[in-house]
Amino acid sequence: MDNATGRKSMLGPYGAWAARELGEGPGRLSLRSSDCRDVDAWRRSARERVGDLLAEPPGEAADVRIETRATVDGLDIEVLSWQLAWGPRTSACLLKPAGAAGRLPGVLALHDHGGFKYFGWRKIVRSQLSPLHPMVEMHQQRYYGGVGWPDELARRGYAVLCHDVFTFGSRRIRAADLPDIVVGRLMQAPGERRELEPGEPGFSGAGEACDVPPGEPSDRIERYHGFAHQHESVVAKSLFCAGLTWPGVVLAEDRAALSYLASRPDVDAGRLACCGLSGGGLRSVFLAGMDDRVRAAVTVGFLTTWRDFLLDKSHTHTWMIYVPGLPRDLDFPEILGLRAPLPSLALATTKDPLFTRAETERAGRILAEVYRKAGSPGAFRLSWHSGPHQFDRAMQAEAFDWIGRSIG
Repeated sequence: MDNATGRKSMLGPYGAWAARELGEGPGRLSLRSSDCRDVDAWRRSARERVGDLLAEPPGEAADVRIETRATVDGLDIEVLSWQLAWGPRTSACLLKPAGAAGRLPGVLALHDHGGFKYFGWRKIVRSQLSPLHPMVEMHQQRYYGGVGWPDELARRGYAVLCHDVFTFGSRRIRAADLPDIVVGRLMQAPGERRELEPGEPGFSGAGEACDVPPGEPSDRIERYHGFAHQHESVVAKSLFCAGLTWPGVVLAEDRAALSYLASRPDVDAGRLACCGLSGGGLRSVFLAGMDDRVRAAVTVGFLTTWRDFLLDKSHTHTWMIYVPGLPRDLDFPEILGLRAPLPSLALATTKDPLFTRAETERAGRILAEVYRKAGSPGAFRLSWHSGPHQFDRAMQAEAFDWIGRSIG
């Protein structure tokens, strides 16, 4: 608790001090604090700065392979893979209406985080070429109204690409690839956590205890998730040591997927959109804010401010968010605002425990001001829905209509 304010925060007695350091007004590169008349020049300058801080590695989807094709539930489905310059092959899935001809508008469907890393795109796609895993079924019931939203969007006449991203699904970090002593420490109960020594129980073979064999039993997947949760801070620290950031790596992988989608002969590269819930909403913020090929953006369950993370909610979120130094230049919603005047929709829920409603509302006001100064006040909307952290069918309907009005 801060003795001066009597308020508890994520930094205890240091919260008020850190908030003062963050400041009350717009950051140094905010369009809100500028008399700039040239929005394009402002955007170029701001994106250059954000790009420097993200330290996004260069990458493209190479050696793209179509692993399987099938028609399921009125959709033509391709299961794909490609190779990036780092890590194992990326698994992906493309869905479009069965028998569709010509170039379709394309949507990059960005999967969530959800503390559920064993799967990536498979968490959100319903029409899979293998039986739906019971954990995926429960995930879709809880967060997506019991449907695969990429499937539903594809049925409206879109080519929808979903791909695994860094540390999820095919891109996950397997415990067997880490030193046993690290895995053993990560899997200890918090009160018992210390460095294990060779010969101690939990040292030898610790990696095998967290990797999931064929058949994907749910209890083993849950154990993997426990390991992956503890491993996140290690990943973030290691990336910082390489001069990288987690959101920079994720952005590079999402851009590679977008480039592949745009390159397909059945996709209209001039009509592309992205959409996602939670961690997927976060990815929408960065991708749409940094890449104008995204002509329509929808972020679901991920609109707030750096102040919200700083004082109240950093404990509920992944390391995928943080870009050291950026809060002094732009508030979090202004990352998405870098795309103004291109259209952006933010969907929020009234009982979302991951954010304070006051800061989500403030983020909406910030973006509204950015869009007003960019000369397109009607191109941004923050829309509230009742309920918990989710992307249910009513929210999906609003998102799909927004995409339809924006890119056809």
